[in-house]
Amino acid sequence: MKKYNFNAGPSILPAEVIAQTAQACQEFNGIGLSLMEISHRSKDFQPVMDEAQALLKELLDVPVGYSVVFLGGGASLQFCMIPFNYLEKKAAYLNTGTWAKKALKEAKLFGEVVEVASSADKNYTFIPKDYSVPADVDYFHFTSNNTIYGTEIRKDFDLPVPVIADMSSDILSRPVDVSKYAVIYGGAQKNLSMAGLTFVIIKDDTLGKVSRAIPTMLDYRTHIDKGSMFNTPPVVPIYSALMNLRWVKAQGGVKEMERRALERAAILYDEIDRNKLFRGTVETEDRSVMNICFVMNDEYKDLEADFMAFATARGMVGIKGHRSVGGFRASCYNAMSREGVEALVACMKEFEAQH
Repeated sequence: MKKYNFNAGPSILPAEVIAQTAQACQEFNGIGLSLMEISHRSKDFQPVMDEAQALLKELLDVPVGYSVVFLGGGASLQFCMIPFNYLEKKAAYLNTGTWAKKALKEAKLFGEVVEVASSADKNYTFIPKDYSVPADVDYFHFTSNNTIYGTEIRKDFDLPVPVIADMSSDILSRPVDVSKYAVIYGGAQKNLSMAGLTFVIIKDDTLGKVSRAIPTMLDYRTHIDKGSMFNTPPVVPIYSALMNLRWVKAQGGVKEMERRALERAAILYDEIDRNKLFRGTVETEDRSVMNICFVMNDEYKDLEADFMAFATARGMVGIKGHRSVGGFRASCYNAMSREGVEALVACMKEFEAQH
């Protein structure tokens, strides 16, 4: 039976990327050694790093004056590194979900933090609209896509202060005007690579503005100066990222990824809205196209476990909703096929017909 991977992360990757990475772990570039056992500073690996950084810049049309670094530690370490490098006196944060809240919490360790708006009072079921960002902050931070709650900000802010975005779960799914950002960062395990890699896109001239001493390992300039080679980078995830970036380019680039994402989301949301058993969990205008959350309508709540078993038996993997929301979550990252979404929709229709 074919399986369809809707896991929120680590998540689906193109089959060819998995195969290429697995092959490299057996033997890399015909050198008789595994990718897992060669030096990151070797003439064999350096081209992997160089091409991965260059391809990410190419696919996102990153302007001159920006650097791409690959680090460990996940987005959670960036919650600390961002204020360490950028927060001198005051920062502004938009609270739209669990990860935005965690980033805000870390920033408070370094200075004053203004929460410009929050949707916490309604369990993060919408993106706040009516708020202003103070002109005197060092930066404004937001999380573009909320994997747990299923909301997404699909626009670039045009503000007079530096903008920093956590794009862990929707990077490469739509064109982004990188020139409007000081930093874009995220964990790679959704649309870029396997777990264990963090990407950071940094506007070089925004660094070096804080008066505090920054530990060497936590200073972005360290990693830019050393080409992400200051310490041993996660070599296998970087190789996987390179294979995935090649795949995205071969498929038609970020604009094609966006077309597919919108198509998949429309198919599934249309069924959620039509099917009498289900309903979406967030405001329609703020629905994520990456993480599609839905629950049973109240009168059918007792069928939730039955549908989970029903869908699982038909090859749907990872559709259980986060405990904060309940119900179901279908994560439809770049590698998810239209076929997979249509298979889930077929499950929903068949289950409806039985009940």
